[in-house]
Amino acid sequence: MIAEHPPQPRTLLVWFNNQPYLLLSLTTLFWAGNMVLGRYVSGHVPPVTMACVRWIGAFFLLLPFAWPHLRRDWPALIAHWPLMLTLAFTGFAANTVLAYWGLQYTQALNGLLIQSAGPLCVALWTLILFGVRLTLAQLLGIAASLAGVLIIILRGDVTALASIQINKGDAMLAAALLIFGIYSALMLRQPVTHPLSLIAFTTGCGALMTIPLNIWELSSGATLILDMLTLVTLIYIIIFPSALAYLFFNRGIALIGPNRAAPFFHMMPVFGSAMAIVFLGEKPELFHLVGYALVLAGVFIASRR
Repeated sequence: MIAEHPPQPRTLLVWFNNQPYLLLSLTTLFWAGNMVLGRYVSGHVPPVTMACVRWIGAFFLLLPFAWPHLRRDWPALIAHWPLMLTLAFTGFAANTVLAYWGLQYTQALNGLLIQSAGPLCVALWTLILFGVRLTLAQLLGIAASLAGVLIIILRGDVTALASIQINKGDAMLAAALLIFGIYSALMLRQPVTHPLSLIAFTTGCGALMTIPLNIWELSSGATLILDMLTLVTLIYIIIFPSALAYLFFNRGIALIGPNRAAPFFHMMPVFGSAMAIVFLGEKPELFHLVGYALVLAGVFIASRR
């Protein structure tokens, strides 16, 4: 994202690039917006088309900035091609197609509950792949933030769990989250390259992987409604939850590791409910404050050394 030894005018950018908590908080803010918009435009943009446009757009947005680094790092990227293709598939192609597909069939409540399992998925894969165990602090932090998420989503009413119905959309979102957990864990083994090289290569490969499925989707009768809502949505998902969020997420993992970064998944329902308060005029309640406090405390505990 930045040069290793930038000139003095970039001091603020250097500082920003070394703030993992800020980077990961912005990542989850952008991803929360992606979930809300993905559900809202489910009748306008077919799911595979959204994933395909998202990664093609992100690739061409990043390419001018990444090109000099990509040329320099190309030998290292090609030398690790099995890992790079796996990162492209798990982090970009498969998980986004399944997530957008799932949002066609499920409630926002279900989706937010499933997203809350993100830290557990990351912990599972880091344990299976590399034998990295959760520390006691990470386990306690995940438990605390998960409790806060449940309080926010259920609006302080535990009996609301009984009204949740599981459907195929839930299964798709759960599969997407499980696949993304592999991406998060494998980032521990990323080759030593410039961040822009890594993100440009993986977004490009991820976009190529979605094209055949996108052709099938459109040939089967799915239609894209090209209106202002669609254009604004596509512009948002290309810039914020794609290009910027993945740069920030990758950098956050590089700074503090996947297990300490994973509890930030719990910030997504917090940001989602905050968006509902700000943009939809919902009234803040006591359960919001209690839930926010637990989530923030859990993230703080789990992400400390």
